[in-house]
Formats: sequence, structure tokens, C-alpha cells
Amino acid sequence: MTKIIGLTGGIGSGKSTVANYIASKGIPVYIADDEAKKIMENADVKQRIQNLFEESVLNADETLNRKMIGELVFNNPSKLKKINTIVHPEVQVHFKKWLKKYKNFPFVIKEVAILFETGGNKQCDKVILITAPEEVRINRTIKRDHVTRESVLARIKNQFPESDKIKLSDFVIENIILENTLSETDNILKILAKL
Repeated sequence: MTKIIGLTGGIGSGKSTVANYIASKGIPVYIADDEAKKIMENADVKQRIQNLFEESVLNADETLNRKMIGELVFNNPSKLKKINTIVHPEVQVHFKKWLKKYKNFPFVIKEVAILFETGGNKQCDKVILITAPEEVRINRTIKRDHVTRESVLARIKNQFPESDKIKLSDFVIENIILENTLSETDNILKILAKL
């Protein structure tokens, strides 16, 4: 039975960097956020998301205006929760189909930004948390997404506290120096190969 290893971390922690590194080793990696973005463009899902808002959240080409939705939900946790209840079950179905393709692998990685927030950690055999000091995460996100400090702090506020995530994780990598992070990742992969 293929083991499911959750990979998560708060915004700006560097979980995507770690996910890409693991994928470069030939290990199957499911990036839930990327799949969620594709699923959100399905006509039925898109309509259900639009129904949550009074104003149109569609671009001229009928795709979802993610920036607008982000601004509308990040200060409105109940709207964010409603979007997650629409998208999350669809991602679960997609992941189960994806997993069948890799049933001969000892383990796969499921990278999910809001793993704990959605209870997804309960479906994982082990969880790897990527963490970094909050100031480092804020600066990385501002640089990467060209956003304000306030918007990053609002997004952090909508995620589980780091201290809670650490308690719920099997492995914790503090991602400050990339070389150390990749070396720790290699060590964890060796442990996972023996499960």
C-alpha cells in the first residue's frame, strides 16, 4: 500500500521549493493548490464560487479573477471556508484518481498549503512541515508575489498557528539556508523509504 506523505507549510515557508526538489528525485508529488486552480475553472465549480459573491468575480475571458477573490476572502474567513468546502472535496476525488497511477511507489508526497486547516493531515501516513521565522516568510512572500506586508499578514492570520502545526507534524524542517533544507529533506526521504 502506497503511503501518503503530507507536505505543508505556511505562506513563504518554501514548501514549493522542497516539493520541486523531491519531485526531481523521481518521487511522485501532488501539488494540491495547482490542481485546485484547474478544478476551480470547471464550469460547475466556477458557478458555485460565483454564487458566493454579489459582484462578478470573473475576468473578461470568463476565468475566475483570483486576485479579486483573494482580496474578498482574506478578510472574510467564512467566505474562504465556503470556497474551501466547494473546492476541497473535488480535489480529494482528483487525488484519489491520481494516486491509482502511483500505486507501485512506496510513498507519494501530497503538498497542501492548508493541510491542517482542512483536516487533510488525517489522511496522511506522515506529515512534513516546512517552517521559517515569520519575518523571513513575510519578506519572501512580498518579494515573490509583489504584495503588501498587510496582505501577507492577513493570509498568515487565516492559517493555523505555526506552533500547532509543529505539534501535529512528524518531521519539521526549518527552511532558512537552502543547502541545509535539502540535506534534511534527503534524510527524511531515507527514513520514509524504510516505512
